[in-house]
Amino acid sequence: MIGKLTGVIDMRGDDHVLLDVRGVGYIVHVSDRTLMALPGPGEVAALYTDLVVREDLLQLFGFPTLLEKEWHRVLTSVQGVGAKASLAILGALGPDGVSRAIALGDSSALRKAPGVGPKLAQRIANELKDKAPALMGVQSGATATAREAEPEAPLPVPKAGTSAPANPPAAAQAVPEAMSALGNLGYAPADAARAVAEAQANAPEADTPALIRAALRLLAPKG
Repeated sequence: MIGKLTGVIDMRGDDHVLLDVRGVGYIVHVSDRTLMALPGPGEVAALYTDLVVREDLLQLFGFPTLLEKEWHRVLTSVQGVGAKASLAILGALGPDGVSRAIALGDSSALRKAPGVGPKLAQRIANELKDKAPALMGVQSGATATAREAEPEAPLPVPKAGTSAPANPPAAAQAVPEAMSALGNLGYAPADAARAVAEAQANAPEADTPALIRAALRLLAPKG
């Protein structure tokens, strides 16, 4: 099993890249979101990969983080969701967006992905609602598509005309930390996941303490 590839981008296609790894070229299919984040030809990139083996076909699919790769595995476990549909969902929402949508049972968000209709979106939300808490509690870690950096290297400054990442590092860490804190307080994983997802949707840049406070307000008994 090929789990990760690091090499030089030789060519970029509409839905894939050709990655030269020490003289061997690998065609790796990626989502639109991942393709836009990858550097240009001649630059070094790394992707976590999933190999699909069929009688007449071998295909590699690439992901910038282990969390996104895990969501791909979980999404494709749903009947009717193939690799292309999974990449479409991850490309439209990103792993954090998928986590929130499924934790909240928001099938309308899943329908933003090309080719995902109402029935399939509802099936995904229903079948995966119990798996969202565990994945939301996973620390996604650093993005693999960036160049290999030295420890403590400064974050790259966005080029003019480009937007900064939706969630800064502190906010990215806040979700698993808030999930853990709520679990320690005795809340069920599914309830904690829904509250954290809703709280982060309302305040995407919230740090851990702010996210915990917001989630606790949502979990407080009404009346």
